[in-house]
Amino acid sequence: MSGWSITDMPDQTGRRVVVTGANSGLGEQMALALGSAGAEVTLACRNVDKAQQVAEKIGDNARVAPLDLADLASVRAFADSFDGADVLINNAGVMAIPLRRTADGYEMQIGTNFLGHFALTGLILDRIDDRVVTMSSLMHKSARLDVDDLNWERRKYNRWTAYGDSKLADLMLALELADRLAGAGSDKTSLAAHPGYAATELQLHTESPVDWVMKLGNMTPIAQSAAEGALPALFAATSPHAANGEYYGPKNFGGMRGAPAVAGYRRAADDAELRQKLWSAAEKLTGVTVEV
Repeated sequence: MSGWSITDMPDQTGRRVVVTGANSGLGEQMALALGSAGAEVTLACRNVDKAQQVAEKIGDNARVAPLDLADLASVRAFADSFDGADVLINNAGVMAIPLRRTADGYEMQIGTNFLGHFALTGLILDRIDDRVVTMSSLMHKSARLDVDDLNWERRKYNRWTAYGDSKLADLMLALELADRLAGAGSDKTSLAAHPGYAATELQLHTESPVDWVMKLGNMTPIAQSAAEGALPALFAATSPHAANGEYYGPKNFGGMRGAPAVAGYRRAADDAELRQKLWSAAEKLTGVTVEV
């Protein structure tokens, strides 16, 4: 995959792809690239007005569907009307925000980034024909994941640790699902990706002085564009060489920028006992059992 870029993406004509959070940032770039390659793209978003503007750039092969991952009733409503796709890209997320709760009472970052996507994946997996791609982050390495306190009810809240927790949980979702699909003899695959350091609006909503630091960081040579940051997920979603259970990210500058490559991750993500405990907790909290 050395030097893989958007021009290497296979023709996607006839393929259907769902991208969560496709109204801006990485998700927007994924949707635009997939639509340009011929895919029928569903932009599953909370902000449907912004999503519609992106859909209009793509053309007739794009549609918008309301989906608020911070509200499990919205996730179920989306699933109830879902008529199938080849690929699901679990992309939407929030980053390093002050302590807030989802509609179901869960800490907002674990609730949106992980539990919402866990529930979505479980509810529609039977109608996904090819693969599921789940976005993680380099920040998963800063996680202090406590499965017994996912909602930060006993710990003192730390927004950055909470973000890292959600991204480690996303990575573990992708890896555990890959193992379960392989164990069931399924032709479907589960993969993970991260964007490296991509300059998007995501980093600018911490509601703290860090917003200014991140804004400056986005202007440095290390930061790459959202379009470049979308490449690992697009490789995972479209390449015939993308393998079940692999994790892809930029190959240069410690994974911060560059063409897609197989990425390293924390050993904790392979902890079978921890993964099983997280999976069970997610099923209990969402009320969704994932059948492979």
